This record gives sequence, structure tokens and C-alpha cells, in this order.
Amino acid sequence: MKILYLCLKIIFFYCGLFLCGCQHINTDQTLNIKPNVIIIITDDQGWGDLSLHGNPNIHTPNIDKMAADGVQFENFYVQPVCSPTRAEMLTGRYALRCGVYSTSEGGERINADEKTLAEYFKEASYATSLYGKWHSGMQPPYHPNSRGFDDFYGFCSGHWGDYLDADLEHNGIIVQGKGFMPDDLTQRTIDFVKSNKDQAFFSILSFNTPHSPMQMPDELWDTVKDRKLDSLYTGIQTENLDFTRAAIAFCENIDWNIGRLMLALEEEDLTQNTLVIFLSDNGPNSWRWNGGMKGRKGSTDEGGVRVPFIMHWPAVLNEEKTISEVASVTDLLPTLMDLIGSDASIPKPLDGKSLKPLLLTDKAATWEDRMLINHWNGQTSVRNQHFRLDHEGKLYNMQLDPAQQFDVSSKYNSIRTAMLDVKKAFELIVLAELPETDDRPFTLGAPGAVYTHFPARDAEASGSIHRSNQWPNCSFYTNWREVRDSIYWNTEVLEEGLFKVMVYYTCAEENAGTKLELQFNASRLEFVVNEPHDPPLQGMEYDRIPREESYVKDFITLNAGEIFLEKGRGILSLKALDIPGNLSIDFRQIVFERLN
Repeated sequence: MKILYLCLKIIFFYCGLFLCGCQHINTDQTLNIKPNVIIIITDDQGWGDLSLHGNPNIHTPNIDKMAADGVQFENFYVQPVCSPTRAEMLTGRYALRCGVYSTSEGGERINADEKTLAEYFKEASYATSLYGKWHSGMQPPYHPNSRGFDDFYGFCSGHWGDYLDADLEHNGIIVQGKGFMPDDLTQRTIDFVKSNKDQAFFSILSFNTPHSPMQMPDELWDTVKDRKLDSLYTGIQTENLDFTRAAIAFCENIDWNIGRLMLALEEEDLTQNTLVIFLSDNGPNSWRWNGGMKGRKGSTDEGGVRVPFIMHWPAVLNEEKTISEVASVTDLLPTLMDLIGSDASIPKPLDGKSLKPLLLTDKAATWEDRMLINHWNGQTSVRNQHFRLDHEGKLYNMQLDPAQQFDVSSKYNSIRTAMLDVKKAFELIVLAELPETDDRPFTLGAPGAVYTHFPARDAEASGSIHRSNQWPNCSFYTNWREVRDSIYWNTEVLEEGLFKVMVYYTCAEENAGTKLELQFNASRLEFVVNEPHDPPLQGMEYDRIPREESYVKDFITLNAGEIFLEKGRGILSLKALDIPGNLSIDFRQIVFERLN
């Protein structure tokens, strides 16, 4: 009977949790208004990194004002790390369903058959853009321009190694950024708003901060370097006070930039009919004040997954409102489609639900309690309105015990049993949807795509070749000593064609003359690196805390020639045929440009 009971629980969980995805989105037209939408998502900013939430160390007046003039969710949850949260925001579905299980080397890619938020907005005749961090796949059809975004400026990696005049990408073309990256990204968003003020637009401003490296100009660091910190982290771990100060500087800069954006909306008379949403992608990236909650980035405990969530839309959400009901980042897609009155059909079941009843009506009394799932690195936690079941099966009353110090399992055994059943159902059903091995190749030559980037991040290497850093994002390959060694990618060419090949490299003068070969199945391209370019590592000049990530270099490009690639799967490899010096090149990436 117990087995039958559990099976029924799983069936009901599976059918009920995703019921909303089997229907059309609510098409209630009572709003009679089609808003512009801007989503602002920050990188590694904790719930406590706002003065709004009582942190006396920080000043965020513009974000505080958004909440004072709009709606704030007290209990809003994301996943413990970047790419799963972004996948859930873009699809309304659990990240594991979308093929996202890691933060690099291909595991961050949203499956190509998933439909994204931007695609829904394009179908509704919105102009679309994304500025900043993408972290959901690089090669088309995983690239932002292939997922519904008309304009993309930023980086596809999980983090970036340089925040000042950095090399970025604009719709597939490598360009140089202008100044401090968060300021640059904000200006791009402002320019997009102004150029699309006469039509409906949807934009994501995806800040790279406060993610490390903690690199910033002197004028920003000067605002915090001597600041007295009144509230500190109270757990057993040690707080790095200078890291905290750097994070505060980043967050105050974000707030300043949000003020710039809100002013631009006002100047263009767009404030009333623009829905601006603010959230972060996970908990704080260091041990610092976070409202006494247990956990930080990477943890499925409360502090790792509870983040700010604010909605500002004066034409409709025109009075300060705080919503206490638990909500999830998977709710964002169905909520937005509901608010713009979309009648789009949903191709796959959603895990989120529309929050419109909580936003526009007084439905809190009849709003059913929910169980939200947090999962990362083999650990699953469950949250309802009052309790959290942690990954070890312990139960905590979150209203009384945000630090998760007192296991109340024995007092609320029936609640714990119900939450355990949901956890088991998630692990039996959703985890089972993810293949044991990721056999998705890195794609090249997708139909309609001109540029395809193959970075060192996505590659593997043999022999003595190794990464510049243990974290693949924004790394490069170095120490290439032997001709028998190579750099390679498991690849599928989606459409045959002729491609121009640009190689980003550095090479010491004594190693000039290295002869390389690019090979894919029967296609080969040989070329020689004759021009030396041996710049030093950079980035540390404005680091306020020693970084864990790779330093960067000024890589230059070599036009290696043209190669014809046939459709099909194989290994794309970069080999050395001759190394006249001690080393071959340091390798950053290859950019393929379709010529036909």
C-alpha cells in the first residue's frame, strides 16, 4: 500500500504541477494595455545586498524606490547558481528539463527545442534585446540571436575576465566595450529604449556584477574602501571585509545605473507603460550580511536561493504592495505572457504559474500553497509557504528560523512526509529526463547564422596543453609543447558551407612560425602563425581582491583562410604540425564566418 500511495503521489505531482503548461496562456484582456518590459537581472547579488532589506552597509535608493512605487515579493526563489536560474527565467520550466545541468563546457545550454521568453515576445510583435551576460549557450541555435533576441551585446560565457574596455560581442562580431562594463550595458539598454520608443519593446539588462573578479575603477572603489561595516555575517565562516566592500561597490553602481535607466524612461515619457522587473540569479557570492539566512551561492538552503524580486509598472501596479506568497523564477514567463494578453500556445508543460492574480487582485486568501524545488549538484530542497525541507531531509520553520538551526521534523511529521514525497517525485521524474551523458555536440553552421564562435571554454585538450584557470569560463589554452597534442570539440555541422576562419591567439617571437592544421572529418586547413604577439597577462591592475578566475590577455586575430565543411558530426580539431620554438600558440577561440 505504501508503494501504491507513493506512486499515486508522484502521478498527482506530475499532472498537477505542470497542468498550466497543457493549456493556452490566460488571454484576459482586462488590462487593455500592452506594456514595454525590461528585466534587470544581476549576477550573484544576494537578498541582503539592498538597503531596502535592512542592510545598513549599503545604499540603493533607486531600487528601493522601485519597490516603494511598485510590488515587492518577500519570498521569491531562484536556483543556487547562474545558468539554471536563467534557463528557468527564459522557459518557465525547471532547468534540468531544458538540458541545463552545469555552468560551462556545454552544460549551460538550453535545449534547442525549448521556446524562450524572447521568442514569445517576438511573436507578439515586440522588438527584443539582451545586453550583458547570456550564459545559456554560445553556438547557434543556442546563441541569443537564435533564441528570439534581435540585438545582443555582451558575452555568452558564465563570467568574464575583464570589466574595463573589455572585448565583447555584438550579434556575433567581436567588438571593444566602452568603459566600465555595467555602465556600458546600461547605456546600450537606454539606447535601445530610445530607438524603440514608438513600438513595444522587450529587453533584458543582464549585469555582470557583483560576480567576481572584483575589478572596478578607482573612483568606484574609493566610495567603499574605507567604509565602516555595521552589519556582518554571523555564521561560522569568515567574512572577507574587502570582498564585502567590493560587492557593495558593485551593487551601488548597479543601483546608480538603474537610476539612469529609469530617468531615460521618464525623459521619453515611457515610465507609465513600462514594466521594469528587478531580480538576482542566486544568493551572495561571499559570506556577508544576508538577513541571517543559512547558505550562499551554490547552496539549496534559503540564503542561496532567496533573492529580491520587484515589479514596477505605474500604469497598473500603482501603489506600494508587498506579496508574501512564495513565488519562483519559473513564474516569470507565464506571468508576463498573462500580463501582455498573449494567446500563444505553450509547446511544453510549464513548471511556473502566472502571478497575475496576486498582482492585480486580492487573491491571497484563496491562493493555494505551493511546493517549490531547488536543486544543484545532486542536492534537492523543497520550500512551501512556511517550511523548507533541506537536502538532508530536515525540516525548518522558515518564518521563525531563517538560519535553519532547529529541525522541527518530529513536530510536523505530516508536512515533512508530504515534502519528501514531492522531493522524491522530482528526483524520479525530472532528474530522469536528463540523460546520463550529454551527447549534444557543439554546433557549427546553423541555418541563417553567419558567425559561430568556438572558444577554449567549450574545448578539450590533450597532452601538456592546459587551461589558464581551473574555471573554464573565460579561460584560454596554454603550454602547447608537442605536435602530437591538440585542442578539439565534439562538433556537428548543421548545414554545409564555406567558412572564413579567424583564430584568436598570442605567440612569443621565438615561437613564430608554428604551423597548425584545422580538421573536421575530410576537411583540412593548414596555416602558419608568422606574426608574433606576446602581451602580458592583465586584469590584476584594478582587482580589489585577488581573483580566482583566469587573467586575460590581448589576443589578436589571424585570418587562417577558408574551409568547406560538410554537414554531419565529427571531431573538430586544431593540431600543431610543426613547433619550431619551445611552444605553440596560446589559444583563445576560433570564429567561423559563413561565406555562402
